Amino acid sequence: MTITRRLALTAGLGSALTALSLSALRADGPVLDAIEGAEDFWLATDAYIYGYPLVTVEMTRRVITNVARMEATRGPMGQIINLRQYPDASYRDVTAPNADTLYSSGFFDVDKEPWVLSVPDMKGRYFLLPMLDGWTTVFAVPGTRTTGTGAQTYAITGPGWGGTLPPGLKELKSPTNIVWLIGRIYCTGTPEDYAAVHALQDQLKMVPLSFYGKEYTPPPSVVDPSIDMKRPVRDQVNRMDAVAYFTLLAQLMKANPPSAADAPEIARFAKIGLVPGKDFDPKKLDADFAHRIPQVGFDRIMLQTKVNRAVKKVNGWFYDTETGIYGTDYLNRALVTAIGLGANRGRDAVYPMSQKDADGRDYDGANKYVIHFDKGQMPPVEGFWSITMYNPQYFFMANPINRYSISPRQNLKSNPDGSVDIYLQEDSPGADKESNWLPAPAGKFVLMLRMYWPNESDPSILDGTWTPPAAKKMDRVTTALSR
Repeated sequence: MTITRRLALTAGLGSALTALSLSALRADGPVLDAIEGAEDFWLATDAYIYGYPLVTVEMTRRVITNVARMEATRGPMGQIINLRQYPDASYRDVTAPNADTLYSSGFFDVDKEPWVLSVPDMKGRYFLLPMLDGWTTVFAVPGTRTTGTGAQTYAITGPGWGGTLPPGLKELKSPTNIVWLIGRIYCTGTPEDYAAVHALQDQLKMVPLSFYGKEYTPPPSVVDPSIDMKRPVRDQVNRMDAVAYFTLLAQLMKANPPSAADAPEIARFAKIGLVPGKDFDPKKLDADFAHRIPQVGFDRIMLQTKVNRAVKKVNGWFYDTETGIYGTDYLNRALVTAIGLGANRGRDAVYPMSQKDADGRDYDGANKYVIHFDKGQMPPVEGFWSITMYNPQYFFMANPINRYSISPRQNLKSNPDGSVDIYLQEDSPGADKESNWLPAPAGKFVLMLRMYWPNESDPSILDGTWTPPAAKKMDRVTTALSR
């Protein structure tokens, strides 16, 4: 019997194709060779992975900027949104938010003219102002590590701009017309420190170059009622069918061109109707397998937590030190988009994540866990570190003390030998240990360890001479100590 493409994908071999598509490498083999059109299917999932960051950034932009005026975590295009307090359990705009810094963010279109960013004197306070292009590459990052904390002024220019800037403006050229500023200013969370950071946020200014040195009033913003403002962005992206996804991707690539290094990859996609500068041609995408592309493409992305060479795995944590600048590692870029959209360059921050305890079991609030730091073995950073708890979708969960992360700013108590224990559990470990308590939910959860400005000398997070300790179940810890 001849195995046709339609029969294969609808009568059982489609499952085999899905499983094989979960390889990080091209898994061509006997089964794939037997399926007519398998090469095109692979090609389409490659294109899905390639475009995942650009599509996700655009959907994020739509949700965040689709308001008439500033409101909480959202604001119109061309305006800086200053978050005045840490996000809470209701926040769903961006996965894996932090509760260590106050964000100052915004989307800007540098197609028609550059935009000028004015930064006040931060008076020694840690901050960074990473700017992402449409593909999530951090193309510039003014901040404490790179430029110091004094007053600074920059002109962000687009890929096609070639004019002359006024004296005193340093050019930062964006590879794409869309620019996403995701500024972070360290804050302890006390009322006094909130006020101090608010004063700094109010001095951050962003204006078109034509209004530099002049009074500027942003134009009115028009709300699009068709945009889904409630469903998380990642869910909106993942629910798109293949035709809608590639149609949007093709539109976005007109204003946000692929890099020169992407040319070989992009040339392959013409076969399925995806050509830079042109509308997507859905007739070139085989309808028999189109419905499988988004799910298989996303599964391949998420499998990178297990097989990507850029992902280090130790003591139940996995982390990527190659974030922010991806080159042609499209799978890694898509993975970071899916679970840590807006990630910094590795030299600015590393984000180990843990989905399982020291025994390889899922975290569950029905258990109690401890993370033990030996004396002198706290994360080696020049900036700051914290441990954050999320639900499995990487959002905060409500808890009785509104604590979503734990760090030295909680005045962690040391043990008699100088070591420090962090308690992860649903109920308080007791008043004497509550400073070291990160509340857990009744159900599943995951962890993220943020480490800003890692030391570049020994011990170093970047070269693996320092690694995070495992989270262990309390009954295992107690048994070990009793022996």
